[in-house]
Amino acid sequence: MRKIVFLTGAGMSVESGFKTFRGNDGLWENYPVEQVATHEGWENNPTLVTNFYNMLRKKLYDAEPNKGHKLIKDLEENYKVTVITQNVDNLHEKAGSTNVIHLHGELTKVCSSREPYNPEYIRELTPENCEITPGMLAGDGSLLRPFIVFFNENVPMIEPAAEVTSKADIFVIVGTSLNVYPAAGLVQYVPATAPIFLIDPEEVNASGWRNITHIKKGASQGMEELIQEYRI
Repeated sequence: MRKIVFLTGAGMSVESGFKTFRGNDGLWENYPVEQVATHEGWENNPTLVTNFYNMLRKKLYDAEPNKGHKLIKDLEENYKVTVITQNVDNLHEKAGSTNVIHLHGELTKVCSSREPYNPEYIRELTPENCEITPGMLAGDGSLLRPFIVFFNENVPMIEPAAEVTSKADIFVIVGTSLNVYPAAGLVQYVPATAPIFLIDPEEVNASGWRNITHIKKGASQGMEELIQEYRI
């Protein structure tokens, strides 16, 4: 079975009414990103950060996958599909996608602030119990923090993502600029024989990359065109 790999970003979820920070104004849900998505912000005010992600989680549990998410899932009937996402939401999983790599963490989980990637201390939250009380501790006695890769932190899942990308027969980028590293660097791992498609309504600076077919539409309409016009 042929392998199709998706790299998705903020534009994938915007039709579902869920924002992932990549705004030009430096704000995420009206909060300065430095306050809520950096290690310094966490150290300075863990209560603010904890409450911010509590609020985001409530929004996420009300959000539903859009047609773009569902069309990606439907391709599993004919392809071995892997989704590499920069988004922290679980909308791909809600749509039914079975193989999702989260580069920037998962909003539905919390972890140790001392060892964020120690699986022993990672907890999955539920819609019925999605709030963390500020000051709650992980199993190792450190504060529970959001299982989010803060800005300027290492991205541990980039290596598995590069490995999957290197075996793609088709590579599709949806709703993300090619400016966000290290995710944008994944294009370098796409085999020379694999076509690359970019679905994004905005102009994207792809200079320096090899030929990319740009579908200038949002996630849902772009996925429809990809499937219908390019016989994916």
